[in-house]
Amino acid sequence: MGNLSAFRVIKQIYYEYCANTSIHGIQYLGETRPLKEKLFWICVFIASICCCSNLIQNIYVKWTETPVIVTFAEKSTPVWNIPFPAITICSETKRPMQRKGPSYMELLNEWKSNIAEGKAFNPNINSTEFQEFLTLLHICNTQVIDEGLTRLSHQTIDYVGILNKMLPDFERYYLFCKWFGHFSECDELFVKTYTEEGICYTFNGLNATDIYRENTIQHRQMGLESTVKYNAFVNRSLEWSLENGYSHQTGLNTYPARVLSAGSRAGLFIVLQNFKQDLDFGCRGPIQGYKVLLHSPDDVPLVSKQFVRIPIAREVLIAVKPNMITTSVGISEYNPHRRQCFLNSERSLRFFKIYSQNNCELECLTNYTLKTCGCVKFSMPRTADMPVCGEDKIHCYDRAEDGLLFKEFSEGIKNTDFNFRGETECNCMPACTSLSYNAEISQGNFDLEHMLEAVGDSDYLQKYPGAEMSRLSIYFKENQFITSKRSELYGVTDFLANCGGIFGLFMGFSILSVVELLYHVSLRLWSHVTATNQN
Repeated sequence: MGNLSAFRVIKQIYYEYCANTSIHGIQYLGETRPLKEKLFWICVFIASICCCSNLIQNIYVKWTETPVIVTFAEKSTPVWNIPFPAITICSETKRPMQRKGPSYMELLNEWKSNIAEGKAFNPNINSTEFQEFLTLLHICNTQVIDEGLTRLSHQTIDYVGILNKMLPDFERYYLFCKWFGHFSECDELFVKTYTEEGICYTFNGLNATDIYRENTIQHRQMGLESTVKYNAFVNRSLEWSLENGYSHQTGLNTYPARVLSAGSRAGLFIVLQNFKQDLDFGCRGPIQGYKVLLHSPDDVPLVSKQFVRIPIAREVLIAVKPNMITTSVGISEYNPHRRQCFLNSERSLRFFKIYSQNNCELECLTNYTLKTCGCVKFSMPRTADMPVCGEDKIHCYDRAEDGLLFKEFSEGIKNTDFNFRGETECNCMPACTSLSYNAEISQGNFDLEHMLEAVGDSDYLQKYPGAEMSRLSIYFKENQFITSKRSELYGVTDFLANCGGIFGLFMGFSILSVVELLYHVSLRLWSHVTATNQN
């Protein structure tokens, strides 16, 4: 009798629910209708559920795979809102050729010849020239170094100190500069930077102490700001970050520096000089002059990766167009691999305080080189316990870079089914807020001899025999630029709204429909059972 009463209560609740629910088609299942009509509405109801499930699955896949969209910002950004690009200049002249002794290529050919003949390499040079040759092996064309070359010196070599000793005189090569409309000595603007191509000079980059962590050799030993007599950007507190920009209290003289407008008057102007007798075509190949890299101030310069060449006796104008990507607030809630970028707080690097894709890739290359060769190149970021590669490991670390690229490619292809970067061991996705500088280049001839003849200065070439000049101007092309912005394409609100719209279109289903169902199977059923038991 009790089971029969419970069945009647459930049946009554079922008919009440069918009669009152807001879901379309259910009311026909609670009426006294022919079986074929009920079967028709059951089929229609099931078909509606299948259509809803299929469409919602498509929306879910889109929400999961492409939650972020990169669009243009609503307003343009003035150039004074971002730093002027950091400019790293590297001379192709690594050691003046007027020095006594054999050239780099002569020593290299003698070394290779002795190895082929099974002889020991004992060049007729002093210890200083020998150490310079060993250092040049690491910064000249390393691609010509063959595998299997033996180590020539088992002593610890101070490559940094040797590079400084054989460095060409700065004042002879960097004649004068103009910044903010004022002519000045170039050593007031540039600081030394150690790169994979030897000693270069950087303008407007962050100090080593602001980029590298305290336990790195670069932070302790290569804080080269102390080597200049005065520099406008040394010993200044950092007033800018890539994610937050400049603070509102920052004035005109900032670190890193910024300009007030576009045009060559507000940019950087440099007069560079070379000497015919200093050129070493055996070290750097047939193209002499300078390499120039434009990069973000918080990036470590990798000059061999991408550069603009400044040939001898040429004037080069570089009009800069910034390319900046910012991030909306809501995007931080997503997993980094869903949005395909890292916030600075999400990705900690071993050697660097600041995350950028460039810094991350350099760190990964360092770790891979250490793992593959058992040492790192002297210019790579490192700690004191990491050994520096000798000349017998040049071929190894040179090929390690190609090996890492192939390894990253293979892992990236394997770990993704979509058209974006898959997770790899390096895991160096772009920073969510990034800044790069595109360059439009024009150039013309710089005829020093005829210019001196026109101005009546016949003593200059006597004072600087073999001199040839180049000029470089770098400036923003326009006063404003359009930034890009990473923002949500489908957030949780959009996903729920789309799902609700599909359920409403096919079934008239809403949140209150769920409440109705729960109400009838819980509170209303309990009330009926309680009333039946009392009667």
